[in-house]
Amino acid sequence: MKFTKMHGAGNDFIVVDALKEHYLKDSLTSPDIIKRLCDRYFGIGADGLILILPSASCDLRMQILNSDGSEAEMCGNGIRCFAKYAYEHGLIRESALRVETLAGVISPELHLQNGKVISVSVDMGKPKLARAEIPMTGPAEERAIAFELRVQENIFQGTAVSMGNPHCVIFTDNLDDIQLENIGPAIEMHSLFPRKTNVEFVQVLAPDRLKMMVWERGVGITLACGTGACATLVAAVLNNKAERTADILLPGGELKICWRDDQHIIMTGPAEEVFSGNLDISAVECSISGSNNI
Repeated sequence: MKFTKMHGAGNDFIVVDALKEHYLKDSLTSPDIIKRLCDRYFGIGADGLILILPSASCDLRMQILNSDGSEAEMCGNGIRCFAKYAYEHGLIRESALRVETLAGVISPELHLQNGKVISVSVDMGKPKLARAEIPMTGPAEERAIAFELRVQENIFQGTAVSMGNPHCVIFTDNLDDIQLENIGPAIEMHSLFPRKTNVEFVQVLAPDRLKMMVWERGVGITLACGTGACATLVAAVLNNKAERTADILLPGGELKICWRDDQHIIMTGPAEEVFSGNLDISAVECSISGSNNI
């Protein structure tokens, strides 16, 4: 199997062209295989696995699988990597494309320089704010803005936003005070969120500049989250903490997010190819089988 390692602002992925490697699709959606491939000690190492697949209605289809083997609806950093790979590896010819995802059709636009993709802008669609759409327990049509969230011995004010996947955004005066490795999984698994949730802690530096760290559902702490950056801006605007266009600073880089008047959110940021290689899937399967027998 040929694979390519890519990242968007440090959020890293194993990208596989399943148009060519279609015979491996069943193996590549096995949770055990995904966990091993994404393992940073025993595998390639990544936050997730991206499969490039054919689509009956769009240019291509993206399937994204988290490092724990679960499937995600969407990934903002992932789709930028997906679009860059598709263009630079000749799967598409135009600088704009339509991608089928579990969160709906997403339309990335490539910014080119000397035939190379230097950044990608993505129309992430409209945020969903009703509890039923996130999903979140409580009155179906109610918005969950600055709601009280009790976790362990802490009481936070959270704002819930869906960008095709669920997010819980919490504002803090100082990110250094947050022990994300402890509080992140507790919020992810909170009973308010029947499908679990991504978790963002945010410090407002200025109305057009926000600093964020993220606990990703099914992954853990990551250096960036594109849908999380979009949800962060929405939550900041709803809580009167930010303008409708802002730079979001993440541990792995910076994304520009704009919440337009038509309610669509545009995310612009980098995508980088790190290296490519070949992997013997049968050897990985044998290794997993052997580990299970210990």
